[in-house]
Amino acid sequence: MKLLAKYYSIQDCSIGDGTIVRDFVNLYGCTIGRDCKIAAFVEIQKGVRIGDRCKVEAYAFIPSGVVIEDEVFVGPHAVFTNDYRPRAVGEWEIVPTTVKKGASIGAGAVVVCGVTIGEGAMVGAGAVVTKDVPPGAVAVGNPARAIKERGD
Repeated sequence: MKLLAKYYSIQDCSIGDGTIVRDFVNLYGCTIGRDCKIAAFVEIQKGVRIGDRCKVEAYAFIPSGVVIEDEVFVGPHAVFTNDYRPRAVGEWEIVPTTVKKGASIGAGAVVVCGVTIGEGAMVGAGAVVTKDVPPGAVAVGNPARAIKERGD
């Protein structure tokens, strides 16, 4: 890991070789692969797994229950949830979410728990993902809908 930060909180993490971590991050109990880039003001919580060669942009929030495979882009201010019925007091259940290899999540997108974003899929900026996104699809809107194939 290459820590390019003066202010940070990193506790109980496994971070791969060549991964760059910037200032003002909160990383705890997570696993981050090799050659990733973690920008400033990112929070990644306990149990999250991030693959190799991923890029997580500033202000992204990735809570427990999320698995991100290799070569995924998470745009600035992207947010994942991990509970269908959040509350301050009482029991709650972590609902898993998976982002498959090579997917991209645009700036300000919200990914509601329990979905899978397919391999090579793209979620547009500001989209609210409430259902699975098929592999290679481009999904936009609120709620997000697949509108075409990515076609890179």
